[in-house]
Amino acid sequence: MTSPIKPHKTDHSTVPHVFTQHNGDQQELTFSPAEFDRRLANARKVMAADDVEALVLTSMHNIKYFSDFVPSPFGRLFGIIITPEDSITITPWVDGGMPWRTTYGDNIVYSDWDAQNFFRAIQHTLDERNIKPRRLGIEHDGLTVEEYHRLHDWFDGVELVNVATDLMNQRVVKSEEEIHLISEGARIADIGGRAIKNAITEGITEYELALIGTEAMVPEIAKSYPSRELRETWCLVQAGINTDGAHNWPTTRKLQKGDILSINCFPMMSGHYTAMERTMFLGQPDKRSLELWKINVEAFELGKELIKPGAVAQDIAAELNRFFEKHDLLKYAPIGYGHSFGVMSPYYGREAAMEFREDIETELKPNMVVSMEPMLTIPNNLPGAGAYREHDILVLTEDGHKNLTDFEVGPEHNIIDS
Repeated sequence: MTSPIKPHKTDHSTVPHVFTQHNGDQQELTFSPAEFDRRLANARKVMAADDVEALVLTSMHNIKYFSDFVPSPFGRLFGIIITPEDSITITPWVDGGMPWRTTYGDNIVYSDWDAQNFFRAIQHTLDERNIKPRRLGIEHDGLTVEEYHRLHDWFDGVELVNVATDLMNQRVVKSEEEIHLISEGARIADIGGRAIKNAITEGITEYELALIGTEAMVPEIAKSYPSRELRETWCLVQAGINTDGAHNWPTTRKLQKGDILSINCFPMMSGHYTAMERTMFLGQPDKRSLELWKINVEAFELGKELIKPGAVAQDIAAELNRFFEKHDLLKYAPIGYGHSFGVMSPYYGREAAMEFREDIETELKPNMVVSMEPMLTIPNNLPGAGAYREHDILVLTEDGHKNLTDFEVGPEHNIIDS
């Protein structure tokens, strides 16, 4: 049998590898040029402190934070290079001119014609600026082990310095522009929660309620940020045993009389995560459920009282732990009591330096934005089974905090007539 004749392979010297694609005009960005200049100036302080010639950042959160562009990876690498003079996003050709149109700074594109083209684009960008690095700042949390080794091999002899923690510590304190965006998110989360609450009825499914909340929020985001893409906004609605995990996705389960419900709304504006969460019941809860719900609301209110400048994250966590311990419920409290907000989603951007856990020593400062969200999860074989969660967003002020969430909480408001 004759072997089939294979087609000739493409001569890679005749196809594009690294180039610019300034297709269209750059659009209005989420924040002002002054805000991005502030962020880049802070990044350059990290460069100076760590004695690196440039930053090569590959995490979704730092690409977004410093350029305003939100990647859609689909298995490909994205990056932003920050030099002493400018910043450049590196994006795959498959995304066309959108990265250029939505980037603060410059943009360079790489093609799929060669598996090394992402690294070639980094090299090209540095060469164009006559940067011959001894040390490059990178993020250990923005590269897989394989990607790290490929970068290390490409820049043989260059020391790769992890700057992820230093940059995260800068992101934890928000600017006034960031606080305005997060405030809008909190307002829109309340709109989603209100739409869901108004639609709760026996027989409706979790996923139907989640869609109702999402469809209420997305048009409101479009009004607030008309020049930005609309992506990743979602709701979680859980009933009965499905409440036992904070991030359990909605199912086809139909709501039943007596169900404990957890309502979670997550509007995403330009890569920024915001949230509102409430416990509800469809019909009157039983005695033990009501008791547990009230205890968790009491912890929620106590936690908010503790949030002020100068307080330390681990001390707030310890005090709430002692509160639940007093009620013999600490063994049912599976998570810390809150976290920072900013550029984040389920897939990127956790600012782990600011979480309310006993191992976090961070001192609260004005312009930090945090949640308070105690949770109790009672196993299905015990009275009061289900999970109890409440969640507000608070911005630290000079002498306390401002609560950005304006949704009613507790049994007095969130028992739905069946």
